[in-house]
Amino acid sequence: MMLRGAIAALLAAVAGVVALPASAQDADSPEIRFCPNRPSLGATGCTTLPGQVQLEVSGIDWQRDDDGETREDLVQFAQVTARIGATRHSEFQFTWTPIAALRTRDIATGQVDHITGSGDVTLGWQRSISHPDGKKLSAAIQPYVTLPTGRSGIGAGDWAAGAVLPVYWEIDQHWSLDFTGQAAAAVDEDGSGRHFDATGVVGVGYALTEKVTATAEFSVERDLDPAGHVVRTLAAASVAWRTTDRTQLDVLAVAGLNHDAPDARVSIGGAVLF
Repeated sequence: MMLRGAIAALLAAVAGVVALPASAQDADSPEIRFCPNRPSLGATGCTTLPGQVQLEVSGIDWQRDDDGETREDLVQFAQVTARIGATRHSEFQFTWTPIAALRTRDIATGQVDHITGSGDVTLGWQRSISHPDGKKLSAAIQPYVTLPTGRSGIGAGDWAAGAVLPVYWEIDQHWSLDFTGQAAAAVDEDGSGRHFDATGVVGVGYALTEKVTATAEFSVERDLDPAGHVVRTLAAASVAWRTTDRTQLDVLAVAGLNHDAPDARVSIGGAVLF
């Protein structure tokens, strides 16, 4: 049942990304800014123009974390981020996962537990520091807050807040470099209270064609949870295909590089600009 549901969610997301913007492309406004965060681990310094809305949808996002005692498989369906242009240099952001399924297996006993429910809601505001169109050297600041709206076991259990600083350098028509720094008051492992958490992501992008871009990234996270301070390192590879000036399909694959990081993650989805 889960597999059929995942396939249905993915097909619906892909169909929406490809089909919905056809009429939008006939709009009178010639100026657009379409620069999705997807499928990167980091973020973009580009902001959406006023009167335009960018939707970024993960049709299916699967992650596995095996610590030797338990094996967790988390599958999120139709996670959506709405980026709403406020001014020529700023935008509002809204992120929510309507449904997620967590499967936990005790390796010693074989016992399996299932939890299904919605995720937390994240509200953010992004202000461009330079080049809000995402060209040349683009940077922004993005404070955010996460509200504990998700089901227990799916959501974090308490509110969290932080700030993201994306920096993107368009070297030439093929190569780009990016860095995303994030500092957060993250929720403690027991679901009550907060602690400091910092993440840095470095990426290199290469435009294979005018419409297809491949990106390689490396991420380091320092998590100072009272239950135990850990460092998580990840490597990621992604491909994004601009099907039109306002639509994108993409895929992301992530591998954990140390014991404390999740073992693997795959995300398939896309984005559309209205």
